[in-house]
Formats: sequence, structure tokens, C-alpha cells
Amino acid sequence: MHTLINADCLDYLNGNRQTWTTIFADPPDNIGLGYETYKDKLPDHQYVDLLETWLHLFVHRAKTVWFSFNAKWTFEVGRIVAAIVRRTSGMEAKPCVQTFTFGQHCHHDLGNNHRPLWRLRRCDAPLRPDAIRVPSWRQENGDKRADPRGRVPGDVFDFTRVVGNSKQRRPWHPTQLNEGLVERCVKFTTPEGESVLDPFGGTGTTLRVCRPLGYPCTLIEIDRGYCDKIVEEHGMKRSEYIHRALWEVE
Repeated sequence: MHTLINADCLDYLNGNRQTWTTIFADPPDNIGLGYETYKDKLPDHQYVDLLETWLHLFVHRAKTVWFSFNAKWTFEVGRIVAAIVRRTSGMEAKPCVQTFTFGQHCHHDLGNNHRPLWRLRRCDAPLRPDAIRVPSWRQENGDKRADPRGRVPGDVFDFTRVVGNSKQRRPWHPTQLNEGLVERCVKFTTPEGESVLDPFGGTGTTLRVCRPLGYPCTLIEIDRGYCDKIVEEHGMKRSEYIHRALWEVE
């Protein structure tokens, strides 16, 4: 069963003790994007406080947390992650990065061609390297020494930005992650049939990834208009839950 909840993720998660195997979180960047109702331009100190609150909550609700964020906040998120690892027994963190050739152009400095991605993981949490193998250089060049299974990817993920002419693009939302990136992360840390949470549902990217793979997926999305679009795309059925709109689909 896949579930979409119209709520602020902090309100919802603080109101229950539900847990998941994997959380994939891609929060708003606080750079002034035009969301339907969410205000994406908080004072910097308030946004950094939110980053810390989100991360501290997420690591207590999943075995593994993937946290994608704007490179503007690299140092702040790094300090938060380091503090979590120091204070949480059995927790490890791995910095990864998404790169893209077509980045954000800048006329006065180097352009932004990457998006940081932290993986916070309990040491006993599962990893599934065989689920994400890709063709190796040796395979592609006919080297007989090549492992027929391919290779396990590194921590630099080369997935293009989802821009206006992309087949994945949902034009009713200001920003969107590549489905290939989400799929790699989810498959790597989530055994078959186990659960995934996306606390910033957006266009429903994580649901589009999880549904055909058989991972029960929960989306939390604060903007009702975006919920309506996801419901329409997936044919979800409406019910009521704790005075919030909730939809489900097999």
C-alpha cells in the first residue's frame, strides 16, 4: 500500500512513532522558489534550524536516511551531520554527490554543477550492492577480466537535472529530482518489500520509483495542490486520517 498525506512533515512525524527502512528527503532549498503555498525564503538562521530539526527527527525514524540539499548549505549540513554521528551510537555518515553536466549558469563565478547528498545509516542497516550494479569500463570495452555482474557505483552519482524538456518533468512544480538518483538510493538501502518515506513529496518522484519496484511508499506533502496532482496521476483513493487528507493506492 502506498500513502500520501497532506501535512507538514514535522507535525505528522511528531504526532506518531511510525518508522521506515529508508527515508529519502529532498527539502526545499530556501532560495526563493515559487512553491504553491510554502514560503521558500526564510532567514538563514531559521532555515538552518529547520535543517537540524529535520535531520535529527529523520535519523530516529529510519535505518537509513538519504538527505539531498542545495550546495549553498554544505557547511551547515556537514556540521549538523557530524554532531548527529558523535551523539548517536551506531550511526555512520557517508557524503555523496549528484553531478550534472547541464548545471546552473553563473556569469560572475563558477556555476553549480552538483548537489550534495548525505547518507546517514545505522551500522546494522542493510546495504544491497548487487541491486545497483552498473556496466563496468572493462565490460563496455570487451575486457575478458570484467566481472560479468558489473560494478558497484561510486559515491558520485551522474544523473542529469530534470529541466523543462525532460520526459520526467512535471511542470506544475518548481523543482524535481531525477528518478534514477532516487531509484539507486532506495534500491541500495531497502530490501525488497520494505518501506520508504519521502517527507517532502513534491511531484511524487519517490512514489513513481517505489510503486513498480514493490516498495510500500509514504509521501508527506505540505501543499494541497501538489497532493491533488499526485492523486490524479496515480488514481489514489481518498480517506480521512487524524483530520488530515490522506490518499492510498495499491
